[in-house]
This record gives sequence, structure tokens and C-alpha cells, in this order.
Amino acid sequence: MDYKKAGVDIEAGYRSVELMKEHIAKTIRPEVLGGIGGFSGAFSMKGFKDMEEPTLVSGTDGVGTKLKLAFLMDRHDTVGIDCVAMCVNDIACAGGEPLFFLDYIACGKNYPEKIAEIVKGVAEGCRQSGAALIGGETAEMPGFYPEDEYDLAGFAVGIVDRKDMITGELVAPGDILIGIGSSGVHSNGFSLVRKVFKMTEESLNTVYPELNGTLGEALLAPTRIYVNTLKMIKAAGVKIHGCSHITGGGFYENIPRMLKNGTRAQVKKDSYPIPPIFGLLAKTGEIDEQMMYNTYNMGLGMVLAVDPADADKTVEAIRLAGEKAYFVGAVVEGEKGVELC
Repeated sequence: MDYKKAGVDIEAGYRSVELMKEHIAKTIRPEVLGGIGGFSGAFSMKGFKDMEEPTLVSGTDGVGTKLKLAFLMDRHDTVGIDCVAMCVNDIACAGGEPLFFLDYIACGKNYPEKIAEIVKGVAEGCRQSGAALIGGETAEMPGFYPEDEYDLAGFAVGIVDRKDMITGELVAPGDILIGIGSSGVHSNGFSLVRKVFKMTEESLNTVYPELNGTLGEALLAPTRIYVNTLKMIKAAGVKIHGCSHITGGGFYENIPRMLKNGTRAQVKKDSYPIPPIFGLLAKTGEIDEQMMYNTYNMGLGMVLAVDPADADKTVEAIRLAGEKAYFVGAVVEGEKGVELC
């Protein structure tokens, strides 16, 4: 008896590392110390010593049951983007710049080429956000996961000068709410998605004219990464008062997280176009409107609160970053929360 006969192939692990190195190399920043393969990742903070009060911010998350679609479609090069996005977007919400990322892949059987595809997506997410992929772990766990399945999670660390943190304390009645478009469902609410649509190859490969493609393509579209967009807003001289990453819990849970007591967000539902995937999801699953807004991003990946004097400047910066921007409402006095009108 040996480890391979027990279900863990050490040689496959070595090959996985070799295959992923080319993808990792594309994410390296000057601050990264050492190479791939050490027991830990090292990152120099020397370049940030001139900040008045350098503050580390962090985020951790996974992809969730969206992975089930990747298994069915045998497509593994985009879920890594989702994993990074869920972490770095939270850091960006605090005004932070993501510095580095580490991933964790747990699988039933280590197929090196599949692991390399997953890491390729992780590296692409890191490249989009400017974070270095400085380490990770691939755990082969036979008997715990089916051979063709895996889980993917990670965490990111970023930095911000404390005076530049977005805390919500500046949010005030009269602030304008600006939404940044999403790419679709992103990485939340897939347990409900999987109840609404049949999770078969035939179903996922069905073409819907309103989606301009297949159902699977629409659902697997990777989460947008908004790090560079928020950087451009800051570079335009805008002080963001509040920032909300619309993830699990939709509008009702996430928008109030950027508000302070005594302020309330009013969002106009007809102020921006809702992507067709949400209409198809609601109609097919007979899901009521409140549940849709309480589960999904409904086409807005982020919502910002800014001073009215900075509203046009903010929209211009978002569009220059290649994203879609919409005036979606305003902050008013009232009980902390959100109302759709």
C-alpha cells in the first residue's frame, strides 16, 4: 500500500504546480519576494511606507455552487476570476488596493490540466485587479469530494491610507447613488438558480434569443472586477462617501451596509436596464420581485454614494474605465435601509 493507492497522487500535484507557474508569473508585482514553492508567500511593504497611516484590509470568499455549472459544462477557466472578484471587490469597497491573493483548491482527484485551468482563471482575476498571486494550496481529498468535483476559495490582502478609507461616515441626505453594471448573476444565488433551471448539459446548452447565447454561457459569465474602476474615480478627484458590493443578499442586505444611521437609500428600479438573465430567471422560477432584489444584484455590481457635485465626474470616470454607469437614486433622511421605487 502507498499514498497513490490510497487515492492521493503526489506526482500529479507536482505536475499541477509546473503547469500553473506560467499563469502565476503574469501576476507578479515588484513587491513579491521569493518564488513559487516556498512554505509562505512574502510581500514587501517598503513601497507604502510614505502613507500617513497604512492600513491593511482583507477579504475572503469562495465561488459557491456556481461551480456545479463549471462541472457540467466542463469549463474551468473562469471560476477563478469569480473567486478573486469576490475578495478584491470587497477590498475596493473599503478604498483599498489589493496587493496579493492566495487560493485554495480542494478536489477529489488531482487532474493537473484541470487544476491549471482553474489557476489560469485565478491568475486572470489577479491580473485584472493588480494583485499578485503569491501562493495557494491544492488538496487532493479522495472520499471527501467526488473525483470530478472540487471547491475553490481564496483570500486577498490590500492596503489603504486610513484617511482614504471608505467607511460610510460621509454619507449624507442628498448624496447621489450611482450604480455600476454587472455581467449578470455573478457568484451569488446559484442554489436558487439550480432549482429553477434543469442542471443538464442539454438545458445549459439551450440558446435563448434574449440572452444572445446559451443559458450556460450567461450563467457562467465571470464576476466583474471593479478595482481599476474605483481607482479611476479616485484619480478623478472624487471622494466616495459610501460603496456597496452587491453580493449575496442583493439590494436589501448590501446597500444598507454602506449607510450610517439616519440615512436611507432610495433606488429607482427603472433607472437602468436589468439584464435579460434576471427576467428569465424570475419568469421561469415564478420568483417574486422582492425575492429577486433580496437575492441577486439585478444588474448592478456596485452602488456608490457621492456628493451631487461629483456625480457627473464619477459617471465619466466609470465609463472611461470601460464599465456602465447609471444614476439610480439618492440618499434621504430616514430609518437606515433601502427602498425601491
